[in-house]
Amino acid sequence: MEPENKNGFMKSDNEIVSDNINVVDNDTLGGDGEIVHEVGMIFKDEKELFDFYKQYAYVVCFPVRKRNLKKGDDGVVRFVTFTCSREGRRSSNTNSALRPQPTSQTDCKARISASADCHDTWRINTVNLQHNHKTSLSKSRLFRCNQELSTNVKRKLELNDIAGISLHKSFNSAVVEAGGYENMTCVEKDYRNYIEQVRRLRLREGDAAALQSYFSQMQTWCLRFYFAIDLDDKSRLKNVFWTDNRCRQAYKEFGDVVTFDTTYLTNKYDIPFAHFVGLNHHGQSTLLGCGLLSNENTSTFVWLFRTWLQCMHDQPPCGIITGQDKAMQNAIEIVFLNTRHRWCLWHIMKKLPEKFGYHIDKSLIFSTIHGLAYDSRAVDEFEKGWRAMIDEFGLHDNDWLSRLYKNRGRWVPFFLKTTFWARMSTIQRSESMNTFFDGYVHLKTSLKQFVEQYERALRNKVEKEF
Repeated sequence: MEPENKNGFMKSDNEIVSDNINVVDNDTLGGDGEIVHEVGMIFKDEKELFDFYKQYAYVVCFPVRKRNLKKGDDGVVRFVTFTCSREGRRSSNTNSALRPQPTSQTDCKARISASADCHDTWRINTVNLQHNHKTSLSKSRLFRCNQELSTNVKRKLELNDIAGISLHKSFNSAVVEAGGYENMTCVEKDYRNYIEQVRRLRLREGDAAALQSYFSQMQTWCLRFYFAIDLDDKSRLKNVFWTDNRCRQAYKEFGDVVTFDTTYLTNKYDIPFAHFVGLNHHGQSTLLGCGLLSNENTSTFVWLFRTWLQCMHDQPPCGIITGQDKAMQNAIEIVFLNTRHRWCLWHIMKKLPEKFGYHIDKSLIFSTIHGLAYDSRAVDEFEKGWRAMIDEFGLHDNDWLSRLYKNRGRWVPFFLKTTFWARMSTIQRSESMNTFFDGYVHLKTSLKQFVEQYERALRNKVEKEF
């Protein structure tokens, strides 16, 4: 048996031992040759059981997850199974020449099963300790199931951010305090994700009320001014959408095709400024509504799209152009059921140096993809050319190309020619609106100031059109 470790466990090939839990361990041989252990370990609830298995997994160095649970007649969970996260196999349903995305699943059989008796006492029934993959002690802290931010860490991180201390310095300070990276329960990205969420919700007192008051005032001046405010479960401001009568009237005339973009970050809360842009009869960009978002996940985009659609009398556009954001794609498929979704071709081509700058034949790859995108005149021509490129340059394992090929109907002009696009194939119309607001707003603009300045910028644009 190996020496005791810092978590109070003692590990061998056939035992799980804790300082405060008695173990009865009798080995039996499973049907397919795996070692199965029948044990008599007792826990007061499911959480204590899961925490114990996570601690053991941290020592042995594998990630864990809840596999399944069963409820009794009373509706209470009575049976659970916790497994190694690499259990199971991911099936592939693709028959194309491109290989499926790699997976970490190896059909590992390591697991524990437990059940609760009539007194709500949990007992481990069976344990399989054998893994069919290698483990690494240095990686335990990086597994998602082991990453967490304590309440004290969150509080200190918020105070440091208010004081102007950078995230990098805050994380380095935590590493020193913990005695090294190996003792950290999170990575720097966890710090960044948390503080970005806090910044988005950190409104000054009265900001949300002032914003709503301003919108209400605008509505008294213009009855067709439209706004919507989305609050979280603690009644904090999450998302905002607004548009005026001129934008709503413009959509009736120029709403066949819209571009949608969220890359313009303008205010102190680090909230993405999202806007819908169309093309008018003068070939000029025209704003069709906009919003401020707390995050860029599917549920947020669904809220924004549904709100915008309701504002525009439930008349969806024929086509919408966006970047390759997966959350946007999911939301568009949920809300705009009959709208053709196109990816920005310019953004795709712009990524080629980033994706293939390392490749010895990068110039040939660039020119081949350009040729396939712009010159293909038939489906077979594109399909054959793509497969030939993959084979010639050995790009079968390139996940980015695999996704492009799977979604070829969203970006290759030939596949999109049956839909009217108002001569647009990129979201550069949206990005041109970003520069339009420069000079009116800056990084320290408050939410209320942002909306007021937005109104001034919009009036200036109307004057220029006249």
